[in-house]
Amino acid sequence: MHARLHLRQSAAALATALAAIGAGTFLAIHPAIAQDAYPSKPIRLVIGFPPGGAADTIARIYGEALSKELKQPVVVDNRPGAGTTIAADYVAKSPADGYTLYIGGASLMGGDNALYKNLRYTAGDFTPVTQLTTAPLLLVAGKASGIKTTADLLQKAKQSPGALNYSSSGNGVVTHLAGVHFVKMAHITMTHVPYKGGAQSGQAVAAGDAQVSFATPASVQPLIDAGKLTPIAVTSARRSTVMPNYPTIAESGVPGYELNNWYGLFVAKGTPAPIVQQLHSASVKVLREPAVRKQLASRGEEAAPSASPDAFRTFATREGKLNVDLIAQSGANID
Repeated sequence: MHARLHLRQSAAALATALAAIGAGTFLAIHPAIAQDAYPSKPIRLVIGFPPGGAADTIARIYGEALSKELKQPVVVDNRPGAGTTIAADYVAKSPADGYTLYIGGASLMGGDNALYKNLRYTAGDFTPVTQLTTAPLLLVAGKASGIKTTADLLQKAKQSPGALNYSSSGNGVVTHLAGVHFVKMAHITMTHVPYKGGAQSGQAVAAGDAQVSFATPASVQPLIDAGKLTPIAVTSARRSTVMPNYPTIAESGVPGYELNNWYGLFVAKGTPAPIVQQLHSASVKVLREPAVRKQLASRGEEAAPSASPDAFRTFATREGKLNVDLIAQSGANID
């Protein structure tokens, strides 16, 4: 009797042990089952500019749509300063779990390190997910400047070398480099005045502290609508599909001039590939929504999702090299 009881207990214990081993093996093979499905909590969307500029506008339009698609809050986190490097450093040091996203541009892919020698991150600390938007910059002038065309700007700059100021949203960012490119190709001299964001840069031109700016359309459209800035030309090689009424700088006196601005989505290196792919798929879906495209177009931005994360990596790497080259031309260097 006791022997049979002992055998039953041993068999039960063995069955329990085998069941536990089997469950452990299953979870090891399928780790996602042991975790909450992504996303299971709010997502932080970090940008390196203050409210009011293009990156902020894009982040809020895209973030709202992404929140609906992923069914979790997407909170825009503005961390301006040091030419977006404060925000980028924060994301690079964040957990690689898909809950901290970064909206950045070409400067992240090498330009930051060319400009700031003591950064604690490189492009390799990020995983590209997808391009979000593309747009030319918009050359604008203050009403008091008397500049209404590219020809006016060239004439005034040649008459008084260095007397004209052009503002930007920070040293080494695209709105600065567009001016560097323009000055070189037009064979003129102007003085660069950096600000902490696109909205502040546009306000400086409206106030007369600078005469012109190569600005993101979203950052200056409110000032254009208010009659405080004069839009002159776009920086793309061809007229913009979302701003067709503005001539190009190339057709207005500086042949061959071209520079486009784009924003993309990045996450910290090491973020699991399924999460990267999920973010890519969700982003492509929301960027194809007519309402989202219309909102972006009203701010001069064209939705431009990448075919895949790998395709975006290739594009961003190429654009990063151009960014480094323009920084070298500018002579800018910040310790």
